[in-house]
Amino acid sequence: MTGDTQTCYDELASHYHLIFEDWEASITRQAAALSVVLQRECGPASDVRVLDCACGIGTQALGLAKLGFQMSGCDVSPGAIERAQMEASQRSLDIQLSVANMLDLERIPDSNFDAVICIDNALPHLESNEQLVQASTQIRSKLRDGGLFVASLRDYDRLVLEKPVVQPPSFYSNHAGHSNHGGRRIVFQVWDWVDDRHYVFHLYITRQIETGWQTLHYAAPYRALLRDELTNALAQAGFVDIRWLDPSETGFYPARTPLAARHQVVLAKNRGIR
Repeated sequence: MTGDTQTCYDELASHYHLIFEDWEASITRQAAALSVVLQRECGPASDVRVLDCACGIGTQALGLAKLGFQMSGCDVSPGAIERAQMEASQRSLDIQLSVANMLDLERIPDSNFDAVICIDNALPHLESNEQLVQASTQIRSKLRDGGLFVASLRDYDRLVLEKPVVQPPSFYSNHAGHSNHGGRRIVFQVWDWVDDRHYVFHLYITRQIETGWQTLHYAAPYRALLRDELTNALAQAGFVDIRWLDPSETGFYPARTPLAARHQVVLAKNRGIR
């Protein structure tokens, strides 16, 4: 994971909610979908300790904490963690938050989590299969015996064949009186493919402000991570019972755009022998 990635999310932290039409609604929707998986695999929410190892500004952690899960979170971006702490405080939610790279989770004081989650395409920021194995090993070290790992990522097996270069713009209307909506804005992505497996992700947010319109731009590198690569890395790190779920099975991502519809969820269990 490069410094460019950290810089991108540090700069994006104060505006990250703008990529959603309604961030609060997304927090609720994603938590509800994740809750079904976590409770089915781990037990009642109040008994389940979860580490979100790429929590960003808290999109999943906030919603899960509100549902009663015992939440901890970390992220490589200090700016994102600062925003997540503010959001948790405003909601009176108790979430243990730390700045940490998923390649080195030793600075997270707790362990024996029932589940570790890594949502919203965070794993493809890792630059190589070696880093993927390292991250998987670190994640497994934080799980109890039989604990669950849940990750979501784009369907790169399809995308490397299609190599999309743009996600069509989304137009969001003004929602008066709700600061998390962010007013009228246009959000779209451009993907600059460097080679068959790597691209630079450009996010553009054009929003209406008092003096007119403002365009924000953020960029970060990604590696198109294939199913077999992640499956093999998880197995190499000691995970078992690795299962891939289709979006139709989880309801986690609404099919609103061609790219958003292609997110997948993978589940893996800690075999309990370290």
